Amino acid sequence: MSPLNISLADLIARLDAETPDADHLARVSEAQLRNRTLTDLGDQLVDYYVGKAKEAGASWSEIGDAIGVSKQAAQQRRRPNTFERFTDLNRHAIVLAQEAARTSKHDTIGTEHLLLGLLGEPRGTACQLLVAQAGSQKAVRDAIEAVLPPAGRKAPRGHIPFRPESTTAIKLASGVAAELGTGWVGTEHSLLGLIRTEEGLAAGILRDLGFSADGLFETVKAHLVELAEAAESSASRGK
Repeated sequence: MSPLNISLADLIARLDAETPDADHLARVSEAQLRNRTLTDLGDQLVDYYVGKAKEAGASWSEIGDAIGVSKQAAQQRRRPNTFERFTDLNRHAIVLAQEAARTSKHDTIGTEHLLLGLLGEPRGTACQLLVAQAGSQKAVRDAIEAVLPPAGRKAPRGHIPFRPESTTAIKLASGVAAELGTGWVGTEHSLLGLIRTEEGLAAGILRDLGFSADGLFETVKAHLVELAEAAESSASRGK
């Protein structure tokens, strides 16, 4: 039994069940997509516990031994990066955006893919706001797919780079998080980053769904106030 209680047979059965009409080569491509997603999630899992170990006082040499790499390689994993303050849900949305681009056979990640990634993480505030506005996940997905660029000839392998407007949206997400006074960047901040990136397809999609940059900002701001008040109330009850 694997540590996750997931066997190869489970993965095969699920892929076969979800692609009943696919031929063998199509299933090879789909298996590769899922391999990439599992690898990315696994890296995030290791990074999370590396951070916890450092907080507990472990040295880089000890962490390297635990991972099975050198001290220098262990440090390399935790060097500050663009997504350092992103929440786990928001990082997962980025992984989903990459897979959305790969599935569409696009060789770059656009803001439309980032929006699909946010929609694919139902636990995130961004997805909840999108569904509340449009009425259903399907309505949002249909709006995105209506403007997706034509599919490429084959799915790209390995890392897929962000388009310039996507990089801008990600930077704006971090900026708006600071503007709202949070020490973390959640899916709601990424949604605001997308609507503020005028050159991206996602901004137009969001406006067509009835969002405005100012209105969305106020909605997110009110949501964060509610979260803070709920946390304060919970803390008071615990005293």
